[in-house]
Amino acid sequence: MFITADQITASNQAAFETTKALATKSFAGFEKLVDLNMAAAKALMTESFSNAQAALAVKDLQQALALQTGLVAPVAEKSVAYSRHVYGIAVETGAEFTKAFEGKAAEAQKAFNQVVENVAKNAPAGTESAVAVFKSALASSQTAIDSAQSSAKKALAVAESNMAAVTEQALSAAAAVAKKA
Repeated sequence: MFITADQITASNQAAFETTKALATKSFAGFEKLVDLNMAAAKALMTESFSNAQAALAVKDLQQALALQTGLVAPVAEKSVAYSRHVYGIAVETGAEFTKAFEGKAAEAQKAFNQVVENVAKNAPAGTESAVAVFKSALASSQTAIDSAQSSAKKALAVAESNMAAVTEQALSAAAAVAKKA
């Protein structure tokens, strides 16, 4: 099986398109993070001045404590919301990379299997058992890779579930603090 100039050109073009798409997705994710951070900074600045103005209006220690206690829950809720947004952007961007990687890995595996089949067809007489062992080893390695990918996906799902549970606990704690105030 010989590789032609057209095949090399097509392969390079496909690699370029994949790189371009991933760079575009990366930039979009970065842009979302910048937008989120700008919005958070603007909100923080506005709230800081508002809180400072409220602190200047405090007349006694009880009012100061009430003000401070009243600020804890909203800050916790906003921190959790910000973390959720960052996590969502990271997951979305990561999913695009995973999808591209899995697609390219499947293409590479298919091409490699075609090469193996061509070699097997053209193998000299008497090497059938060696070819069968080689094919079996390839199948076993592919099964191991598939199993590892499946385990990684399950671990990611568990991590995402745990993150959601921790987030809900943080919101509940913030709500409890707000009720005490």
